[in-house]
Amino acid sequence: MKLVKEQNLEQLKETLLHLIATEAYQEGDFTLSSGQKSSYYVNSKPVSLSAEGAFAIGHLFLSILSPDTQAVAGLTLGADPLVSAVTVVSAYENCPLPGIIVRKKPKGHGTNAYLEGKTLPAKAKVVVLEDVVTTGQSALFAVEQLQAAGYAVSQIVAILDREQGGKELYEKQGIPFQSLFSIREVQAYAQNLDQ
Repeated sequence: MKLVKEQNLEQLKETLLHLIATEAYQEGDFTLSSGQKSSYYVNSKPVSLSAEGAFAIGHLFLSILSPDTQAVAGLTLGADPLVSAVTVVSAYENCPLPGIIVRKKPKGHGTNAYLEGKTLPAKAKVVVLEDVVTTGQSALFAVEQLQAAGYAVSQIVAILDREQGGKELYEKQGIPFQSLFSIREVQAYAQNLDQ
């Protein structure tokens, strides 16, 4: 769904890379959600919850979605602003897509649902959005909940791939994966800023 001109997408990608390198990327001693230790951490929320970041993410993600995409979805909390950004930009670009938020646990009352958002037709093609992919387990959990609801997950799209097994996990599941950036790109950009 490439609606924004290619040159504008390149400018948005450069803007987003700068925001991630300056506002999301940190070096130090960290424990990741997977339990792994790391010498760096990427917290995308300051970027995805900013106006400039959300604008860039919404346009860049929308530009790589297949034209037959019927909705975007993601696991709360990291994907909430991503799903919102894409749905808003899709409406602005005159190709409105609904969003679905996947809960980590079923709602404790009412329908006990894992999914929040518009109910789609069976086998609707849904793209899962993710901020940072490490082992791939978070997005895979969202995929499983969407599939259990009868939807077809056609792709997983992330802002950043830490290149620690997520892509390979998705390939084993037969789900295409694409990220806007690799961790190497972000680290190289951040190092250039320090020089």
